[in-house]
Amino acid sequence: MSSGGLELPPGDSGHEGGPADAPSAGVVTGAVSLAPKAADSAPAGAELDWGAEAWSEVRTRAQRAGRAYIWLNLIEQRLRSVVGAVLRPIYEPVHGGDDWVVAAAGPAGQEWVQRAVAVREVSRRKGYLLDSADDNVLSFLTLPQLRELMVQHWPCFEPYFDDRREIELALDELEVTRNVVSRNRALSRPVLEQAERASARLLEVLGGGAGSPSADRLPIDAVEDLVGDRYADVISVHPDRVRLQRQLPAEDLFGGARRLDAIGIGLNLLVQNFSGRRLVRLTEAGCRVRLLFLNPASSAVKRRERELGLRKGELSRSVEMNILHVRRVRAGLRDPSRFEIHVFDETPRFTAYLVEGQSSGIAVVQSYLRRARGMESPVLVLRGGGRGVPKDADHGLFTTYREEFESVWEDSRPVS
Repeated sequence: MSSGGLELPPGDSGHEGGPADAPSAGVVTGAVSLAPKAADSAPAGAELDWGAEAWSEVRTRAQRAGRAYIWLNLIEQRLRSVVGAVLRPIYEPVHGGDDWVVAAAGPAGQEWVQRAVAVREVSRRKGYLLDSADDNVLSFLTLPQLRELMVQHWPCFEPYFDDRREIELALDELEVTRNVVSRNRALSRPVLEQAERASARLLEVLGGGAGSPSADRLPIDAVEDLVGDRYADVISVHPDRVRLQRQLPAEDLFGGARRLDAIGIGLNLLVQNFSGRRLVRLTEAGCRVRLLFLNPASSAVKRRERELGLRKGELSRSVEMNILHVRRVRAGLRDPSRFEIHVFDETPRFTAYLVEGQSSGIAVVQSYLRRARGMESPVLVLRGGGRGVPKDADHGLFTTYREEFESVWEDSRPVS
């Protein structure tokens, strides 16, 4: 009889089948065996190993979450700075110390601001405050709480920011990403890209950016700011030119250039994707253009045709057509001296487009592969000099390809 007055099922040999079901010797009557059956060859327990596919998945998740975290961290620190700069002079003279944050939160924010105070005290006791600059209540407010302070006191922020709705919409978009990253869940690429766009826009509105991102062909992002020096001045790599042009269209690459130097066999990225009228307007606006084609009559063109399996003369005619096109562009200029066209007779080793603007430069570089045309070859995008993260000129590839271009240019011949 159990303590609850219920009778336990009997464990004798006569229960549920009698002697025929009697357990074998050495096994406790009524016990459940955890040993695997003899016919079961698989080991007991859960499968804990990860295969290559699982490892690939978690690395992808970690990379996306890490990139999103950098943006969220920048936004939170920038918003914390803005809130402190605007509200501290209003509340601190009256309430003093960290009590100004409690006063600014008001009755509506009393719960979350008291939670921030408690977390700060725990961090103090456990030695989690490694920087004395973080020993304040404001540093323990989260992004939604900082937003709430800004919304509650919008009349105080209005003189500094024109569009409250734009700020709130950007923060709404970031809240989805923040929720996913804080709980270590999967972050899809579209959501990550949306968060990056919202963060860049928000930093611009809050005055945290150096100029307008729309004015740059490829604006420096938060990740490049932090880890760009690990990869010299390489800022992106694409398996082929098609994927490059999805991220960096020809108009964004060449538009607004002040100096354009290009070397290659036929320079199709420029000639076939950037119209002659745009080239005329670009040059008339002050851009200096130097184009360096492989001589269509050289033996190097014939070797390249054999490598690619093209019919005899097919590649040379294509190069000739491109040269004729840019000659017509040059003929339509008021000052043709700003638009130079040369040919070289050496073995082509790479194609490069070196584009420099008023404040920064960018280069698109492809090596020639034996069996792949330019559209199919891997692409490196390089950051030139200018504003942003300073690069070591001794280790940058932009400078290397610039020097190589100048060397070939000196040995080339002008096209009349």
